[in-house]
Amino acid sequence: MDYTATQSGFRQRKLQPNMRLRTNLVDGSEGSQLFEDTSGAASGPQTGYSNQQPGPQAAGFPGQSILSDPMSNLAMAYGSSLASQGREMVDKNLDRFIPISKLKYYFAVDTVYVGKKLGLLVFPYMHENWEVSYQQDTPVAPRIDVNAPDLYIPAMGFITYILVAGLALGTQNKFSPELLGVQASSALVWLIMEVLAVLLSLYLVTVNTDLTTIDLLAFSGYKYVGMIVGVVAGLLFGRPAYYLSLLWCCVAIFVFMIRTLRLKLLSEAAAEGRLVRGARNQLRMYLTMSIAGAQPIFMYWLTYHLIR
Repeated sequence: MDYTATQSGFRQRKLQPNMRLRTNLVDGSEGSQLFEDTSGAASGPQTGYSNQQPGPQAAGFPGQSILSDPMSNLAMAYGSSLASQGREMVDKNLDRFIPISKLKYYFAVDTVYVGKKLGLLVFPYMHENWEVSYQQDTPVAPRIDVNAPDLYIPAMGFITYILVAGLALGTQNKFSPELLGVQASSALVWLIMEVLAVLLSLYLVTVNTDLTTIDLLAFSGYKYVGMIVGVVAGLLFGRPAYYLSLLWCCVAIFVFMIRTLRLKLLSEAAAEGRLVRGARNQLRMYLTMSIAGAQPIFMYWLTYHLIR
């Protein structure tokens, strides 16, 4: 009995230190825990992230600091001002040679105007009034006045002429992209040379006229209508039909150019209602006839090789 009691007492003394250690761990957990309790983080203050550095959302992106820099704003403003000044300089210098702002006037056409103008180019004999109408010292749009020059018909006529030329070369088994390109480039070069020659002649004769470079380009481009008519007639009905139709169109464009340009180049004499007299007015008359007479020559030169 004494041995058992002694043994039980020894067990109790042996377990007491372990119980005290567990009790100290349990009691000390209230003061300092090994892991923080985050179960009440939603309801209580967030103490766990109080010492963290602010992230990109709090500090902002680096691009925002760059855009907010006064030097960068000044550089952007200076660059935009340089771009605007360069654009204005380019527009000003380009408008000096090619008045881009006036091109809208020459393309202000409609279907009715195109039909009337084509009829006037092929049948100009019955037309009486050739004067261009003005509104507040400004010529009216081509869709209002059939006598006003335009660039729509010359541009479409040039493109159609190239297509018809390709068709004519195809009937002769001579079609190739290179040959079609040569045909287009040669027609364009002859047109530019014609306009430059007229400008040089006007400068040498010192004619006071309101004709512009675009007006001369438009009048010189009207001959493509007769060229298309002649080539199409030759493809459909043979060479005799080509010569007959081209001869008709050559006479028509000659009459059209004479009646149109005489009001531009001989405006002083026409306004006074007297006959053209004097060496200076005769030079203007010869220049008008030369410009009109050059149209049939170009029409034949650019189309005779397309009909075999």
